Amino acid sequence: MDQLITFAMSQSLLSTIWLFIVLMIIVMTVRIQMSPIKQLSTQQMTFLINRESGVVVDSRSEKDFKAGHIVDALHLGNDKVSKNEFSSLEKHKDNPIIIVCSAGMSAGKVASQLAKAGFTRVSLLKGGMNAWLSAGLPVTK
Repeated sequence: MDQLITFAMSQSLLSTIWLFIVLMIIVMTVRIQMSPIKQLSTQQMTFLINRESGVVVDSRSEKDFKAGHIVDALHLGNDKVSKNEFSSLEKHKDNPIIIVCSAGMSAGKVASQLAKAGFTRVSLLKGGMNAWLSAGLPVTK
């Protein structure tokens, strides 16, 4: 323990950076846990689709969507998201909606905008289509 304190005092810049990184990890973990938008695994997503009539919304480009997408997924392009045009999803407002993107990184923005538009049961697929394909789950063209 004495060596740790000595190191921290002699390497204050490294210690500060390390402390900052640990703090950011804690903050991000708490934000994810407290968020109304949940991240689902492929298995959880499959259960939600089958048991509660979940609707998959693919937010990738039109080209990627046509190359292969989850069965019965609806396409919602970035142009519609930026204009908050969610009229194609209005009839699914009471159903769980799962947002899918390529790697699970940009789906959060779409999910947040849907939540602001009044969709109460919005989730996203952790890992996006990459996770879906890695799990060996079916896609259609």
